[in-house]
Amino acid sequence: MIRGVLAVVLLCVAAAHAHAQQEWSTPNEGDFVLRDYRFGSGEVLPELKQHYLTLGTPRRDAAGDIVNAILLLHGTAGSSRTWLQGTTPAELFAPGQPFDATRYFVIIPDSIGSGLSSKPSDGLRAAFPHYRYQDVVRAQHRLLTERLGIRRLHVVAGASMGGMQTWLWGTMYPDFMSALVPIASQPTAMSGRNWIARKIRIEAIKNDPLWKTGKAADGGPFYIYTLPIAQLNTDSAIGLQQAAPTRAAADAEYARLVANARQIEPFNQVYSLEASMDYDPQPDLHKIKAPLLAINFADDEINPPELGVVEPAIDKIAHARYVLVPAGPDTRGHYTYQIPAMWKTHLASFMATLEAVPK
Repeated sequence: MIRGVLAVVLLCVAAAHAHAQQEWSTPNEGDFVLRDYRFGSGEVLPELKQHYLTLGTPRRDAAGDIVNAILLLHGTAGSSRTWLQGTTPAELFAPGQPFDATRYFVIIPDSIGSGLSSKPSDGLRAAFPHYRYQDVVRAQHRLLTERLGIRRLHVVAGASMGGMQTWLWGTMYPDFMSALVPIASQPTAMSGRNWIARKIRIEAIKNDPLWKTGKAADGGPFYIYTLPIAQLNTDSAIGLQQAAPTRAAADAEYARLVANARQIEPFNQVYSLEASMDYDPQPDLHKIKAPLLAINFADDEINPPELGVVEPAIDKIAHARYVLVPAGPDTRGHYTYQIPAMWKTHLASFMATLEAVPK
């Protein structure tokens, strides 16, 4: 009898563990279609599909409103699945971690132009509407309110492109969230090295012979052989040196990057890069009401700290903090955002200052 009771207890424990594991490592997926979606350019798409993942379970207050929702946004070359790669799920979503999916309801959408959301390569190619980051944020707001029934988010967080969109969320919908966490981004107009690096990639595609003949989707020589320049701005000098400690190794690394470039759809790439061209939350930073934690990396050449643009922005926002993670042997420049172990303690401390959500 004792053995039987013990077996039942062990089965219950195993089931509870499996359920907890599923909450933070196995997402649910969904699609939300907006009919006749009008972009800021005035262009209209008959059907704008937004694909999204969720982790965890929504919890509601006495009025029935969801109170534990976190919106998590991905970078330019990624998708919602980027946040489920490597050690990230265990570092962010496991029990006791900053975005604990047994406690929070984490929503991770594919941005317009990315993943399984509507994008130029679906068929329209150059006829796809010319979207901007503001269009992405407005569409995500409708996903949250119209599909998921969310009236207020606990946190909006994102990295790289997602970090820039997090700044916009704070200015466009200042009453919609309790906190903001932009990572690997700066709240300033697209310019300088950031835009020049993007412009090189855009023009390499647009000036490729295959682009001009309408066969750019096959991958043209200008494009695939110049795209690796992006790696020089996103990885750290230490990381690149470790990957290519000799000329032969550097040649092999370049060949690997070219092979990766062949897998990237040119129309999607141009549109996603051009979407950032009018990004500039700076004039509206005073509208941000939610507490904010900005996290950047000292060896991030896309968002170089020596520009000194984050500190003045933080001064304009009540209850805002800025953390600059120092460079070291384990940081990877801009890509450090993909290594939560390097910055999650700052996120955890910030989350602890927010009003608790029901358990």
